[in-house]
Formats: sequence, C-alpha cells, structure tokens
Amino acid sequence: MMKETSLNLSIDPKSGFCSSTQIYHSLRPPVPLPPETIPFSAAAHALSFLRNTSLSPGNTTVLIDAATGHRFSHSQFIGRVKALSAYLQITSGLSRGDTAFILSPTSLQIPILYFSLLSIGVVISPANPASTKSEISHQIEISKPVIAFATSATVGNLPSFRHGTVLLDSPDFESMMRTTTTTTLGSELEPIEVDQLDSAAIMYSSGTTGQVKGVVLTHRNLIALIAGFTAPRPETVLLVTMPMFLIYGLLMCVRAVALAETMVLMESFDFEGMLRAIEAYKVSFMSLSPPLVVAMVKSEVVGKYDLSSLHGVVCGGAPLGKEIIERFVSRFPNLEIQQGYGLTESTGAGARMVGSEEAKRYGSVGRLVMNMEAKIVDPKSKDPLPPGQQGELWLRGPIIMRGYAGDAKATASTLDPEGWLKTGDLCYFDFDGFLFIVDRLKELIKYKAYQIPPAELEQLLQSHPEIIDAAVIPYPDEEGGQIPMAFTVKKPGSNLTEAQVMDFIAKQVAPYKKIRRVTFINSIPKTTSGKILRRELVNCALSGASDKQ
Repeated sequence: MMKETSLNLSIDPKSGFCSSTQIYHSLRPPVPLPPETIPFSAAAHALSFLRNTSLSPGNTTVLIDAATGHRFSHSQFIGRVKALSAYLQITSGLSRGDTAFILSPTSLQIPILYFSLLSIGVVISPANPASTKSEISHQIEISKPVIAFATSATVGNLPSFRHGTVLLDSPDFESMMRTTTTTTLGSELEPIEVDQLDSAAIMYSSGTTGQVKGVVLTHRNLIALIAGFTAPRPETVLLVTMPMFLIYGLLMCVRAVALAETMVLMESFDFEGMLRAIEAYKVSFMSLSPPLVVAMVKSEVVGKYDLSSLHGVVCGGAPLGKEIIERFVSRFPNLEIQQGYGLTESTGAGARMVGSEEAKRYGSVGRLVMNMEAKIVDPKSKDPLPPGQQGELWLRGPIIMRGYAGDAKATASTLDPEGWLKTGDLCYFDFDGFLFIVDRLKELIKYKAYQIPPAELEQLLQSHPEIIDAAVIPYPDEEGGQIPMAFTVKKPGSNLTEAQVMDFIAKQVAPYKKIRRVTFINSIPKTTSGKILRRELVNCALSGASDKQ
C-alpha cells in the first residue's frame, strides 16, 4: 500500500522511499517553520520557545557546574543574556554579521555568551582550547573574527583583534552580565533585526580526513533544529559530556534552553567525574560517544555509583556495534540507549531514534528527522539506490549548512546545485526506513577486489573481554594492496597475544576481512568527539614507531 503526496509521488509508508524520484522521505510528521523573510535570530526563537511553554517556572535551574555545584535559574540565565547583549551592543563596537572567535573550555559562561552574541547578530566561532597556535591561526584565517573571547589560560595563543579580547574568567566579564546593565543601557537600545539566512555560527570540522574547514550555519538552520525538538520528560536533567565548541555541544545547549531542561556542564571530562555528576545531580539523560558506551560496559568503577536516576542515553559520532549495545542493555536493563546520526554540516542532526520500540533496532541510527530527505548513491555510477543497498548518504533539508567559510571549491564538491549534502558515509536504509552507517567511504580498506569497513572489525575487537579499545587501519601490502591492521588496547595484566587477536577475528569474518597485523598500544588517539584519528595510526604504523606495551 503506497501513499500519494500532493505532488502525486508514490512514497512507501514503511521505508519513506519514493520509487519514482529515488528519494527517501522522513517518516516523522513535518514541522512548520517560520517564513524565511521574517527577521528572527535563533537565540530569540529558542528563548521565545521557552517563554511560550509552561514546562517550568523561571526559578527552575538551567545550568549547573558539575565540579562546583554553582548554578543559574532560567530567569537568571535570561537576565544575564539580556545584560551581556546590551553591554556588547553599546560598548564593544560589534555589528550584525561580525564574527567572534571563542577559545575556552566549557563553563557556565559559554551558553550565556552564545545566546548573547546570536541575539545581536554576531556570528559565534568556537574552537578547541587545546588547539596549537598554528591550528588557531588557520581557524582565524577561515572565520576572520573581529573580537575574541578567551580565558587567562588560552589568551596567550591569540593574536590581537580589532575589538580586542575579553577574558571570560575575569571580574570584568562577570560585571558585563549584571542585570543592572540592562536597566542603565536598555533605554538606548533598538532591537537588532537578524535575517534567518544570516550566518549564526562557524563551527570547525574535526579534520580527521583533511585540513580543518569552517562550517557556516545560519539562524534558519538553528531554528529548524529547535522546531524539531520534542517536549522532554518532567524535570529532565541533562549531562553534557561533549565540549561546547563541538556541534553536539551547541545542539545540547540550544535544546536545554528551548525545552527548559537542566543542563549539567563539565569543564573537562573524566570518566569517574561523569559518574559522580550523575549521582550528585540525579542526571536523567546524557549523550555519550561510542568509546564512553564501551567504557560503561567494561569499567569496574561504574558499580561504585548510584546511577538509578539515569533513564536515557543517546549515542552518536561513530558506528556502535550490536554486540556492545546488547552488553550495555544487559548491564543497565532500566536504561534506554538510542543512537543518532548527524554531522557538523547538518547542524548535528540527520537521523535519530524516537521511543523504546525504535531503540530496539540495534545497530541502526534511527530514522530521518523531520523535514529531511535522503538519497543513497552508488559511489561509482552515482545512481540512486533503493532500500537494502549500500551507497553514499546524501542529505537535504533546512538544517543543511550554507557551505564552508572561504572555501568555494570544498563547498562545491560537498553541496550539489540541488542542495544535497554529500556526507562521505557509506550507509543503507532498511525496508522500515531505519538508517545504518557502515563506515566512512574514504576509510574503507581496499584488499584485492574487496572493500573492508574498519568499523565492523573494531566492533568485533571491542567485544573481546580482554580488549578495552581498538582501531583498524589499512596497511600497505604488495600482494593485496592494503590489509587490515589492528591497534589494540589490552586490559591491564592481560596476556593476550597478536596471534590470539587475529584468530578471534578470523573465526567471525569472511577470509578477506581477516586482520593480518596487530600492534598493542596504550591508547587509541581520538578527537574530542570520539572519532579515531586514523592518520596518526597510519603514520605510526608506517614509521614503525608504535608504542608497544
């Protein structure tokens, strides 16, 4: 039974696939968006969303510092956003369309700063505070900021800016957020009109496969993201484990404010600190990268903490194996784990699970989010593919980026003229509309005539009881072209050998997928979002300088 659309297109109601256009459509109810011509900042939209709901009173907590317990209520948060916006508008010389470079670890000041800058039409451009001077120089060259916000620990890595640098950990910044500022300056201010298609943020891509690029997101992108949020459970306490300079940290920040959730922030992440925060603040929901899910499954310290308040976990950033999910559910039977999929280029969203039934689709990242379309495209022929067949995932919808800042060539190669974002991920949809991520196209190992997804082998390795973590890379081979090589982190005291690792995998895969080299190392290099830095491992393997245990 097919349903007919107003365009007279036959769309399968189970998969969302249209056989005539070869496009997958979201199975979620469409969400109306304000007309593009109406001036509206993303910050104003989120704050109006909050004010127009009865989700919580103004004295409910919105921000908590996990380390100190310091907190802001919703009314305090909004008051500080207004005060800082007024101060910056009057004294800083900032204009609509200017860019602010932000170099700071996560703190309670960061969400206030984000919303203040967005509300006056200033583009936020947050970067990793651990970046080197050369990396920061490249990012500044991309975003062309006129002002910076940093801390006393990071300011030394910054050049001078036209409107200077503000220290977020200084008494001066605290005074900028005083509510009295609004009273003294508010009468002089006129509202700043921000067009929805104006730039809102320049977020830096992780750079795992090439030089870092600046992803330009518009206010419309963020408004479309907010529109897709669903009402939370009562008194949701959200622990944000991702840094605020990543798209997922920004997504969680916007979500918490719009839905009146309580957000617990960690300035610097450590695993046991996360467990302490869950217990201390009765966290009910949190986001985890795949390595943290594996750690939750295997760590012995988890049992020391009361995690009974936790009822939901969402995981994204990389494929998570079915076996690991099953072990997670076995260890935490009252905890629902859902997977999602998104890129910086798609404002952190794309597909997600909704409800306990969808969460049972282990290995999937859920269904397309509302207002989104997708294609699965054959990497060689460029032909679109039906359900059940693997190809490159293309996405189109209101959350797709405008492009890469100052890089027309990269933009043209990633966004086609019809608005499709080429994700570079090898994926497929099943016949019920669930999306499955196989691996990055560029990371497939080419062995003879075969293509081997490293993620598949990594998931099998992580299922071994004596392996804490693992990564698989291509290693040059005269006969096969490339062979799978595993970097493996053993449990302390383990006597596991290279031959045992290879045998463990060989028993579970086709002969061409076998791991043919193994090196034991102390840790797997990863980005802050949990993605494996394969280039570092490839260089390590080729140089023969791997750090054996």
